[in-house]
Amino acid sequence: MTFFDYNDSPYPIREDIKKEHRDFWQRLAQAGSWWTAAERIAIAQESRNASSCEFCEERKAALSPYTLEGNHHSSTPLSATAIDAVHRIVADQTRITQAWVESLPDNDLSIESYVELAGIVVCVFSIDEFHRSLGFELELLPDPTAGEPSRYRPAQAESGTGFVPMLPKEGLTGPEENLWPGGRSANVLRALSLVPAALRDWLALCSAQYLSVEGMANMVKQDDRSINRMQMELIAARVSAINECFY
Repeated sequence: MTFFDYNDSPYPIREDIKKEHRDFWQRLAQAGSWWTAAERIAIAQESRNASSCEFCEERKAALSPYTLEGNHHSSTPLSATAIDAVHRIVADQTRITQAWVESLPDNDLSIESYVELAGIVVCVFSIDEFHRSLGFELELLPDPTAGEPSRYRPAQAESGTGFVPMLPKEGLTGPEENLWPGGRSANVLRALSLVPAALRDWLALCSAQYLSVEGMANMVKQDDRSINRMQMELIAARVSAINECFY
């Protein structure tokens, strides 16, 4: 099956967008660093379930998201903790606290697993929003492949800046030596760096749907974009404000 062919699109879709959507879907169907392929696809499905979850709507309207008890709209065998994490990231991310993140291992969700889960949700939600904004049906999720998670944790990950351990801005070695594009880093990049594969997925998708890290230094217009940098940033800033994004 060919995913993301966009043959019925009334709008021209750039080839790099098609490629990155297909490439991510292929990686989604494979075992990751801390989750099996079936679990990764279940996380993707839960990110879609969260968009129509009545309990998420009730909790978002509550004064505190940590005082309301209920059941999420769910269709996967993921643990209750993992399902709740996905739904919080989609529906009420601005009220995620460090205390809640630090409580996850006590509820059988490791911090490493949480970071990979967050990376999957961010990428799937981004692709799905691309479809929703253009009036397209959401792409069918892929079938999982066989394999076990690598359980790879970068040795240089350290705590101290954010809610989760991250790689330092400078001095990366080994498999992560070239992780920062063009040697440039920022906390928004470091947030997923406890699971380098998740960060690489996000960087690849971001480069197509927005800008590459290197491309952010271009303050005018890229040849393959239909709008200029000021127009892009106006849209990005408005969407960020609506979503209460810290950045």
